[in-house]
Amino acid sequence: MTDWRPDRLERRLPHLQTRARLQAAMRQWFAGEGFLEVETPILQAAPGAEVHLTGFATEWELPDGESRERWLHSSPEFAMKKLLAGGLPRIFQFARVFRNAEGSALHHPEFTMLEWYRSGVGYEAIMADCAALLATLGVDQLRWNGHVCDPRAEPERLTVADAFVRHAGVDLFATMGNAEALSGASGVAMHAGDTWEDVFFRIMFEKIERRLGMGRPTILCEYPISMAALARAKPGDPRVAERFELYVCGVELANAFGELTDPRIQRERLEADMDLKDRLYGVRWPVDEDFLAALDHGLPDCSGIALGFDRLVMLASGAGRIEDVLWLPVR
Repeated sequence: MTDWRPDRLERRLPHLQTRARLQAAMRQWFAGEGFLEVETPILQAAPGAEVHLTGFATEWELPDGESRERWLHSSPEFAMKKLLAGGLPRIFQFARVFRNAEGSALHHPEFTMLEWYRSGVGYEAIMADCAALLATLGVDQLRWNGHVCDPRAEPERLTVADAFVRHAGVDLFATMGNAEALSGASGVAMHAGDTWEDVFFRIMFEKIERRLGMGRPTILCEYPISMAALARAKPGDPRVAERFELYVCGVELANAFGELTDPRIQRERLEADMDLKDRLYGVRWPVDEDFLAALDHGLPDCSGIALGFDRLVMLASGAGRIEDVLWLPVR
């Protein structure tokens, strides 16, 4: 609890100076692209929609004595989409976000998410944004765990199905929904009670992710539709969603969607995700009805992305842990 001490702060200062420089450069890039920087509330009716995350809850005491449960958001996504529905066409935010029960070299319970959205474009435009932003960092290499990546290099675009063939020797869609078949084809162990998605993520962790973003960034796209989250189905191939993740040096930096705009489908997905969360963890997050009302009002065709800013600073500065790039870590 002494991260403020001059000796400790001095050791982190080069990383923190890189953090400040990158944030300023990114703000300048967004301004040049016609984006408006926004700030949305941290306290929300629902923290997000992620099945496997743990949230921070609090009580809001109103002046009349009434109290309401509120959550520290895990992403500003719901709130930013409300602004899109309100008519803002290009927005970005450096948001402080919160995820309980997390801590590792790459995880911290409070961290900074850089999130941005464009109306009227497909998610390929967000892919181009990623390449442009990486090229503005002003560093020759991104580094992590002994690996290097050229941030100015054109990103590799790789579908999830192709990644499974290349790195795990698996025809992913031939095993769809069959956990035993996916386990057998990949050679990755299946545990009691595992679903197809459980085996999928174990293969990602053991065989695929650590090989992505080597030498140049990798855009891993077209996730199975069962993992669409808040993304829409890809036109012409309903098996997959318009979703991609950005990898550098084996580290996931960002998650992006061609955004789902249908309120009925979105409600069904949110409720199904909370049913699963309840079965797995005995916890159910509320559904943000105001978010669904914004979709019902009319969310324009849009695409967006959430990028872990602290992780990017780590890779740009050569820091070994996420705490090295935080002004003051949570203690």
